[in-house]
Amino acid sequence: MNAIKTTLAENLGGIAGSFAPQSGKFSLEEVPQLDGKVALVTGGSEGIGYGCTHTLLSKNVSKLFIISLSKDIADDAINAIREEMGEASAKKVRWLSCDLSDWNATGKIAQQIAGETDRLDILINGAARGIMSYQEAPTNGIDQHLATNHFGHVVLTSHLLPLLEKTADAGNTVRVVCISSNLHESTPKETQFASIEEINKDYGPNAQYARSKLANLLYAKYLARHASSAHPNLLVNAIHPGIVETRQTSEHILEAYPLGGYAMKYGMALFKKTQFEGCVSTMFAATTTTNTGQYICPPAIVEKGSDKANDMELMEQLMKITKEIVEQKTGAEEKGCPMRAA
Repeated sequence: MNAIKTTLAENLGGIAGSFAPQSGKFSLEEVPQLDGKVALVTGGSEGIGYGCTHTLLSKNVSKLFIISLSKDIADDAINAIREEMGEASAKKVRWLSCDLSDWNATGKIAQQIAGETDRLDILINGAARGIMSYQEAPTNGIDQHLATNHFGHVVLTSHLLPLLEKTADAGNTVRVVCISSNLHESTPKETQFASIEEINKDYGPNAQYARSKLANLLYAKYLARHASSAHPNLLVNAIHPGIVETRQTSEHILEAYPLGGYAMKYGMALFKKTQFEGCVSTMFAATTTTNTGQYICPPAIVEKGSDKANDMELMEQLMKITKEIVEQKTGAEEKGCPMRAA
């Protein structure tokens, strides 16, 4: 019975959240004040990302960078902040447009951010392609799910690591959060991250998404192993948000499943988490935890994850091929992208 209650708390909204074990309880009200801190949220203008943005600003974060694609959606988000929190909060937001599947552009955006702030305390890697059909990123020919969800965030984080490390080494607790999913458990069994051919194999919408979420989880553990050991104040964790009402679960899923997607859109509507319920585990990992290398499920429950999520050889192989592909695909202009861990 306890296991069932925990599963409900981790995945569903409303009263289900109260089923979490005492050791795993956490609420947005417990997020500490963030005066003086600087944060970056990818995908921070909608869905779970907006829940994070709103919460960070409500706790008085000093500056907030948001990376997303749509100016219209970002404008709507900033206007909502302005109306609810006032002009002072809205002015703390610096929105930057970037397609994370374009790694050259992502590197430049990261360099731009590093040039605009002398510290970075919180990095939330949340932007993602959801459960959609197979496509290849136009700038590099890599599976769009991995190109955006994994590779793009690795490029972004790698460029920002010197700033993150500098902030941590100055005595501040720095937290990096990779938004994964319990769907990582559905990654194809044969996954080895062994070649471009394998990475570009079409396994179907669910499996493509699941594999990218496994990559997010493994990357968090990779950084925790290599970066946290050299910089103890730099904490890196992966999270599962639960089933959340977002465009991914109400619109984008219809691209892959024109009929079946309606079960998620409408059948699960009453059980989905709101964007604020869906950001709770992220905010715990981004502001409160003192641990690194964990997989945190809502509200603040540490889970083991799948066998593949704990395969350190697979983790190292993923990062080996990530480095090789990024260096191959970005060309001379971005050769030397700091694909390092410490």
